[in-house]
Amino acid sequence: CAYSPSGNFVASGGLDNICSVYHLDSENVTEPVVELVGHTGYLSCCRFLNDRQMLTCSGDGTCALWDIARSVKITEFNDHQADVMGLSIAPDKESFISGGCDNNSILWDLQTGKSELTFTGHVQDINCVEYFPNGNAFASGSDDASCKLFDIRANRELLSYRTNTCEKQVTSIAFSSSGRSLFVAQDDPNCRVWDTLKGESPIGELKSHSQ
Repeated sequence: CAYSPSGNFVASGGLDNICSVYHLDSENVTEPVVELVGHTGYLSCCRFLNDRQMLTCSGDGTCALWDIARSVKITEFNDHQADVMGLSIAPDKESFISGGCDNNSILWDLQTGKSELTFTGHVQDINCVEYFPNGNAFASGSDDASCKLFDIRANRELLSYRTNTCEKQVTSIAFSSSGRSLFVAQDDPNCRVWDTLKGESPIGELKSHSQ
């Protein structure tokens, strides 16, 4: 699920292949104001560009840009060869990154609808991607139990983050506001914190979950 930048809307998607958008205009919100129908596989991720447009990605191997008010698909992005699991919008909102079960991350131009770069290196499904705060790099997390940091301008891998104490898949990642720390959740109870610049071993663990 995702909140719009204004906080006026929230969206969710799932196994019904539909992205449902809700207007947060009251304490009890029960029905979506818009349903975005067009994917032929499950919805794995959705992100708002603004209150008028949003991006989705799906198990059908595509990403889509939507006009929310008209419930119309504006652009479809097709270069992945398997399920697309996650996406992240660039800070300038001119491009986005997607990651999928073909083990690749793809940089897309939102204006042209074309793929610009493909980043390789993972050996299993990519579950999540996240832009670095300055927009010049991004991180990806995979079933291969690693995260990788890629430089977009150089089209190359900068660092790989992997601990010997956990071989579980990476399910979620996030940068600190400065980008100095990378928070990594895996299929275990702990959230590991990495120094983005060093990547030698986790500098901390957040422990409170039981599963």
